[in-house]
Amino acid sequence: MYFKKIEGERIYLSPVDINDAEKYVKWLSDRSVTNGIRQTRKIINTVGEKEWLSKILEKGEYTFGIIDKNTDELIGNCGIMNVNEIDGTATLGIFIGEEDYRNKGIGKETLNLLLDFGFNQLRLHNIDLGVFSFNERAISCYKKIGFKEYGRRHEAYFMDGKWFDIIEMEMLEEDYKNKK
Repeated sequence: MYFKKIEGERIYLSPVDINDAEKYVKWLSDRSVTNGIRQTRKIINTVGEKEWLSKILEKGEYTFGIIDKNTDELIGNCGIMNVNEIDGTATLGIFIGEEDYRNKGIGKETLNLLLDFGFNQLRLHNIDLGVFSFNERAISCYKKIGFKEYGRRHEAYFMDGKWFDIIEMEMLEEDYKNKK
């Protein structure tokens, strides 16, 4: 059962549910998902995933399931992590696990919901994210939304025999409010 904590046009964000552990294991065993979130080398199982979801629920972190409004189907995961309430900073993360929902603007809608929540509810001032240099689709999406590159760690991610850069991007509260 999902709850409409943050609602968009086609999706809503619901607190994670420990009963979805098996679905997360399926996604986190799929290289088309894990390559972009630095999980390719990890072996994920249902027991471990339930433990991870339990820890998130205990901490009360801002981690959400991405739910299709029409079908109430879990299609991905997102969150705002490493929240520093004093400095107003945090890090954003997202993945779309269900392949049929990729490249359809769901990621962009999810990011906009998270940014609105982060800047207008959590009173954040700076939200950042990291993306691998091979993930051109994600980089393009982040730039369209208003994220700007502020740093690059060269050859810091090794995958399939090659080194890739980690690109650090950020958005300031002022930039978010000015784009509306």
